[in-house]
Formats: sequence, structure tokens, C-alpha cells
Amino acid sequence: MREAIRLSLEKMQAGYGGPFGAVVVRNNKIIARGFNNVLASNDPTAHAEVDAIRKACATLQTFQLTDCDLYTSCEPCPMCLGAIYWTRFRKVYYGNSKQDAAAIGFDDHFIYQELEKPQTDRQIPTEQLLPEEANVAFQEWGKNPNKLVY
Repeated sequence: MREAIRLSLEKMQAGYGGPFGAVVVRNNKIIARGFNNVLASNDPTAHAEVDAIRKACATLQTFQLTDCDLYTSCEPCPMCLGAIYWTRFRKVYYGNSKQDAAAIGFDDHFIYQELEKPQTDRQIPTEQLLPEEANVAFQEWGKNPNKLVY
């Protein structure tokens, strides 16, 4: 946890992005370090947890980290939480709470509220287009005897 916290401060002070750091640990060894680099990369998905996940998966040559733990300097946002569940970590440890993040301007509460609303009531409209054409790829996937389900 101290390494995640150290990264959050160091990289924020260097101008990469917000004060967030994360490390992936396997067998008591740090496999990957990540930090928020949203500002430096102009990538709104470049959160510390996502950065650490990408690096750990590349290092271990896998898309799941079931035998790993994630240490993050702050309670994960909804996007990172989704990535964490897809990654299937064994456990997640965090330092600051989402309330602490909100107190300094990183408030994700509106996203949780949006997710609870029907699509028609959300701030960003969504509309389904060409479902029949889009479904062709899904049908092919369903028939593929060699697919790796994840």
C-alpha cells in the first residue's frame, strides 16, 4: 500500500494526473505499478488501477489476475471497479475512500446515479443501431468451438 501511496504523490507532483497510484501484487511481490496519467496522456481511461492492470497482464501474459491482489491509493471509481471485476483479483485494498476523493473534486457519485437510471433518462443519450448486423459477430462467437470464454 505504501508503494501505491508513494506513486500517487510522486506522479501527481510530476504532472501526470490526479493523486492516484496502484500496484498489483502476486506472491508478495509487486508485479506492476500504475498511476493516474490522464493529463499526460489525454486519456480519460488512464487511471492508476487500469494502468497497473494493463502492465500486470502484459508482464504475466494473461488477461486475468486471479492469484493477484490490487493495492490502490483510493477506493476505485466505477470504471476501475468494472476493470477489477473483469480482471478477477483475489482482493483489493485501498487507502482513501470515495468520499475523500469527492472532497477534493473527484466525485463519481453522478456515475453511480446514472447507472441506476433507465437509458432514456441518462444525461448521455444512447440508441441501438443495426442490431441484426451487429449480432452476426455474436453468432459467430457462439458457434466457435475454439473460443476461450472469459
